[in-house]
Amino acid sequence: MDFQQTFIALGFFAFCGGLIDAAVGGGGLVQVPALMHALPGHSLATVFGTNKLSVLSGNLLSIFTYAQRIKIAWRLIVPTMISGFIFAFLGAISVSLIPRKLMEYVVFIVLIAMATYTFMKKDLGQFSSNMRYGKKEVLLGVFFGGLVGFYDGIFGPGSGSLLLFIFVKYFGFDFLNASASAKLVNLGTFVAALMFFIPAGNVLWAIGGIVGLCNIAGSLTGVFLALRYGSGFIRIFFLILLLFLIARMGVSIFA
Repeated sequence: MDFQQTFIALGFFAFCGGLIDAAVGGGGLVQVPALMHALPGHSLATVFGTNKLSVLSGNLLSIFTYAQRIKIAWRLIVPTMISGFIFAFLGAISVSLIPRKLMEYVVFIVLIAMATYTFMKKDLGQFSSNMRYGKKEVLLGVFFGGLVGFYDGIFGPGSGSLLLFIFVKYFGFDFLNASASAKLVNLGTFVAALMFFIPAGNVLWAIGGIVGLCNIAGSLTGVFLALRYGSGFIRIFFLILLLFLIARMGVSIFA
């Protein structure tokens, strides 16, 4: 595959990654492998840094579009996002201290549990229920924000999907509100990661910018589909993505 074909393929996967990420999270599992294939001579840190730069633009656009249509629970989301930011940075600088294989096993089990629970609970996330933002919920948000933030900093794939499930299961959000809220928390984790990768010189700005434009186009499509078809569509899309993640991680772990 020549240079031009490589970048056409990279743009296509960036579009798909942006679409998936805007709707249900987890687009990194599409975009990161494409970047790894397109940049064989660069380190994983450079691939991850360039990916974070490109998804940041799509994430910002998704947030702006969602915020115009969705009522954001700022009292809960802001402390959750701050916690995610802090722990994502700590995760990034601790990446060499925790075995990646251990993280893969833990996340693999969590994904199976999430998929099973979402499939069994047919009405999960179809409607908002008991959406309270008291002290207990805020503290729980800080805890989950830190947990997922640290995971995003040290490993990353599927963090948006984990956040979406948490907002639905533990805070009573419908899938549409949960998707919008997950984007805000991920904004904090992406910025934190870039604060680590940029000073280390692990960002390819030109490639990140080009891939980012394709990611933006995908994000626009993903947000449109989510707002047009609502929580029922996101639930189905979410289950499909979880099955994809489980299959992909299963091959990586057991192959």
